[in-house]
Amino acid sequence: MENIIPNAQRAEVLTQALQYIRRYAGKVVVVKYGGGAMVNEELKHHVMEDIVLLHLIGVRIVLVHGGGPEINELMKKLGKVPAFVDGLRVTDAETMDIVEMVLAGKVNKTLVNMLGTLGGTAVGISGMDGGLIEASVRDERLGFVGKIERINEGIVTDLLDRGYIPVISTVGCDKSGHTYNVNGDTAAARIAAALGAESLIMMTDTPGILRDCGDQNSLIPALTVGEARELIEQGIIAGGMIPKVECCVDAAERGIKNVVILDGRVPHAILMELLTDEGAGTLVHA
Repeated sequence: MENIIPNAQRAEVLTQALQYIRRYAGKVVVVKYGGGAMVNEELKHHVMEDIVLLHLIGVRIVLVHGGGPEINELMKKLGKVPAFVDGLRVTDAETMDIVEMVLAGKVNKTLVNMLGTLGGTAVGISGMDGGLIEASVRDERLGFVGKIERINEGIVTDLLDRGYIPVISTVGCDKSGHTYNVNGDTAAARIAAALGAESLIMMTDTPGILRDCGDQNSLIPALTVGEARELIEQGIIAGGMIPKVECCVDAAERGIKNVVILDGRVPHAILMELLTDEGAGTLVHA
């Protein structure tokens, strides 16, 4: 049976969102997009709808994306086996070419196209454009994996001022023109800080930070930077969640008021976080 929401209830929902629309209108919000929400077409559609809606109500929204599964898929088609050290992709010269093709090409332009069909005005760029992400070698063992040296946010600010949604792939370069594969979470945190963003939303495949990784209902709704560090030391935050939380801590310490880890598998989780009382995921704050 079709779920029909009465008009009065719809109006009530919109009026309740008004205070949050006022709060975020004209402010920068950076969304790091990846994980399960990126490979599921229905969820991808919901995320792009959220981005366009926020854009249309006056939020200066910036979308930073990854593309790990797509990179793995193309590598396997070309006979290369993906390798990782401490969660970071080992990137030789051939793999770097694949990363550029997938991130700055296919994935980036697909997202720009989706946003356009939904009524948004988006422009796709990479960290190489305008020298946005200046990088250097992070670790010789990893090859062309980049450590961020500087964010030159001017090109992103220009796009926002002209009414566009910047869609950013995290391929950086140095002043000699060498390109680097830059971790998407780290790049999103640094870009958000450089833009003085009001909020940074990190999409993942868990409800947020869990007190018990085996219990999906043990979500921690909010914690300070100090509490986040304690949970890492205690082993409560472990595995692949550690670098993500460390990026959130870094962003909070760089002045971002609201840094949120939320579940990208939940339809419209971004709107629930920004435009409702309850919010979603885990808030990390200074």
